[in-house]
Amino acid sequence: MAKTIENLEIEYQLAPTKKQKPNPNELGFGRIFTDHMFMMDYTEGIGWHDPRILPYQPITLDPSAKVLHYGQTVFEGLKAYLSQDDKILLFRPEKNMQRMNRSNDRMCIPPIDEKFALEALKSLLRVEKDWIPKAEGTSLYIRPFIISTEPFLGISPSISYHFMITLSPVGAYYKEGINPVKIAVEGEFVRAVKGGTGDAKTGGNYAASLKAQIAAKNRGYSEVLWLDGREKKYIEEVGSMNVFFKIGGEVVTPALNGSILDGITRNSIIELLKYWNVPVVERQISLEEVIQAYNDGKLEEAFGTGTAAVISPIGEFAWEGKKMIINDGKTGDLSKKLYDTLTGIQTGELPDPFGWRVVVD
Repeated sequence: MAKTIENLEIEYQLAPTKKQKPNPNELGFGRIFTDHMFMMDYTEGIGWHDPRILPYQPITLDPSAKVLHYGQTVFEGLKAYLSQDDKILLFRPEKNMQRMNRSNDRMCIPPIDEKFALEALKSLLRVEKDWIPKAEGTSLYIRPFIISTEPFLGISPSISYHFMITLSPVGAYYKEGINPVKIAVEGEFVRAVKGGTGDAKTGGNYAASLKAQIAAKNRGYSEVLWLDGREKKYIEEVGSMNVFFKIGGEVVTPALNGSILDGITRNSIIELLKYWNVPVVERQISLEEVIQAYNDGKLEEAFGTGTAAVISPIGEFAWEGKKMIINDGKTGDLSKKLYDTLTGIQTGELPDPFGWRVVVD
């Protein structure tokens, strides 16, 4: 069977046998994948073509494919939920497609048709609806990504690509769940610099973070707090998340500057805070300012935000042999309210005054 969308037909190649569904209470994150995936190809002179839903399977790449040598690739991350009345729900998915095209532009990858990509995702979700877990705190993680496939060792944009979407039933991203995590401030390595690719969602940014992340985990910390790449003075992100600080009743998050990812959860948190009339500001904030606020007793809460964890409260920062214990190492009231509200909107359990929720019909 096939479905026509925007003059393209999605071909369906359904799996003859289905995998056994995992225990929803033992999911972890990103290791289990559904029966099917979406795939579409790009060829110079033709454009994007041959959209198809097919059984989840390995792909074949030429050893000289550019993605393997020059890292020309982008990806996204979002989630699907099942409502109490058994409807598939997405959270601001159009923002993910828009951001993917911004990343495509930075990485010299041909843009996707955002409307078509979203409809392709919905088609895949309809096929895989039974894979969406219903247990509290679980969801179906969605990974759209593009890789360059031209077999050529010259340094230039590829002339061919694969666009794929895979699905993975997941539990909590951090084992701590909504409980506070411990963060080490990174003083040696940097994640990105202004003018680089920090505001694009591309694989190299994450590969560059691994060295510091491993060192932090060996010291008992969940993630690292990244400082700017020029002065190593100003706060940028925490792990793979945006970061917020509640200081003296005001919530502060680093302003987007070209090296910080424009997080969709970040944007949603800012809108929620404004809706509640909680003072919130996007600006440059230094590590020194945060330390001073802590010493003055004004650092009330800190938390990271992102698709995978949604809200991750921070209970401790470590810097130059010293520790800052925030809110007695407990989840703050604002962090908990933000988490409960955002997840409530995402799952359909709370009203959505912003029109963020998208029903896959």
